[in-house]
Amino acid sequence: MARQPDVIGVILAGGSGRRMGGAKATVGLHGRPLISYALEAVWRALGTAVVVAKADTELPSLPGVTVWVEPEEIRHPLIGLRYALEMAGGRPILACAADLPFVTPRLIRELAEGAPRAPALVASSGDQIQPLLGWYHPRALPQLRRIDPASGVPVREAISRLAPDRLEVDPELLFNVNTPSDLLQASVQIDQWMRDGQP
Repeated sequence: MARQPDVIGVILAGGSGRRMGGAKATVGLHGRPLISYALEAVWRALGTAVVVAKADTELPSLPGVTVWVEPEEIRHPLIGLRYALEMAGGRPILACAADLPFVTPRLIRELAEGAPRAPALVASSGDQIQPLLGWYHPRALPQLRRIDPASGVPVREAISRLAPDRLEVDPELLFNVNTPSDLLQASVQIDQWMRDGQP
């Protein structure tokens, strides 16, 4: 089934970056801002990408990229997901966290072209889902609104309540950068790929 032509690619960048020491989107990875990896993959796959962030989120220069400023109520990934669906005007979204540097355009297309019966199709590896890399239909919005982010519910648990369909993914592609140690590990991996002649 061909992907829906009106799917909107959304980069979720509203987190605090506390474990990274702040400003996660701008941190450098091989001479590029971390957010640029996910942004490029989504743009190349879908031809569209917007960034969802808090008003005080520090972002690098993103010429030509639209930024949707999510509500300030609290910091929780559900806020960004819900706001993106609200802003999408009845269209599905393909959400990707800003800290997933190894996501590929091919993976983005596979998610966007899926034909889930559930209101969401999320990447997973084994028994673990990655809820911040997935396709969300507008019909997911009422269910997401019933979940109170202020309760402290983990995002994996919250999205599991949607009973999403899953796309099994190479765990290497789901590596996310939360700490300086993760950043170093990602840099080492990129070095290895460059030595091996991989993209």
